[in-house]
Amino acid sequence: MTLADRPKRALFLDRDGVINVDRGYVHRIDHFEFIPGIFELARFVAIALRWPIIVATNQSGIGRGYFDETAYDTLTQWMHERFRQEGAPLTHVYHCPYHPLHGVGAYRVDHPWRKPRPGMFQQAARDYGISLPGSALIGDAITDIQAGDAAGIRFLIRLAQTDMAAAEQAPAHALAVDLGDALRLLQNFSNRLGGE
Repeated sequence: MTLADRPKRALFLDRDGVINVDRGYVHRIDHFEFIPGIFELARFVAIALRWPIIVATNQSGIGRGYFDETAYDTLTQWMHERFRQEGAPLTHVYHCPYHPLHGVGAYRVDHPWRKPRPGMFQQAARDYGISLPGSALIGDAITDIQAGDAAGIRFLIRLAQTDMAAAEQAPAHALAVDLGDALRLLQNFSNRLGGE
């Protein structure tokens, strides 16, 4: 099998709790704090593996009326630029602003993109020709892992810095105490893929 014949793999990341400290409905640059190790992990994926990096994030703060799409877009563009400056550009950021119970007006929808449903991952697979079974995901919430599992993503890492006991209840393939640990797990996973 040639390199061109191999399935296109990707790394999927949740945002709040994986890329940045989850302070609850983060939507301002001055409230956005990157979690240590995120750029090192992303550089490994972008440079060594040459996989696209795709963010899939529930953002019900929009649907709840806490902030609007403009505020979200401004923050997301800034985040894209920071990753680019760090030599680890993001391929795409998908977000789901809807909530089935707490959404306001048109945002009160049980949307197929809202994790734990797999819609954002499936859309990314269509948009970028990604093999979900050949890909990996890092998430901190059980809904991230459930969505990745429903999408058929092959390697699921649960980032569980604060509650390893609760994390063990998720169907993750691996638990990581921090992003350095997640990077080591991802390196091992990519080595196991070998010539696939």
